[in-house]
Amino acid sequence: MLTDTIVEDPRWEEAGLETLAERAARAALTALDLSPEGYEIAVLGCDDSRIADLNAEFRGKPAPTNVLSWPAEDLAPDDEGAMPEPVPEGDPEDPHALGDLAIAFDTCLREAEAGGLAFDAHVTHLVLHGVLHLLGYDHVRDGDARLMERLEADILLKLGIDDPYARGETIPEETG
Repeated sequence: MLTDTIVEDPRWEEAGLETLAERAARAALTALDLSPEGYEIAVLGCDDSRIADLNAEFRGKPAPTNVLSWPAEDLAPDDEGAMPEPVPEGDPEDPHALGDLAIAFDTCLREAEAGGLAFDAHVTHLVLHGVLHLLGYDHVRDGDARLMERLEADILLKLGIDDPYARGETIPEETG
């Protein structure tokens, strides 16, 4: 499996985080012509309390957020709107670690309910968003955000999920 999902909050088991994370991560890599079998991503399913602690520790923001990401390497481009640096080639015998994600159940549920979104579609979007961060995509600069949004929308549409940006959603709160 591409994703190694660690569930700290049991609500994620009932929600099927392991399956949702695997599907989103595979879709991201496949869309970028990367073989999912050559890579690995750790995914932590937690609650708001845990993600607030992580957000405080790593980003200096002591508040819950939806998803956080920790890329194994910085692949971000220097030029705004440019493609990220290529991901090192993966090996099925010794998968290349892309990094780690953490996702908070409470925040995801609140956002899905507030936006009238299906919970599994919203979680898929957030995991996909986090995986793209692991692959060097970002949304701090406008040109980078446009590139990332287009890619997210294309991948989600292939998964049968409507373009969140066409519905007026904004880039997910923040991943770091």
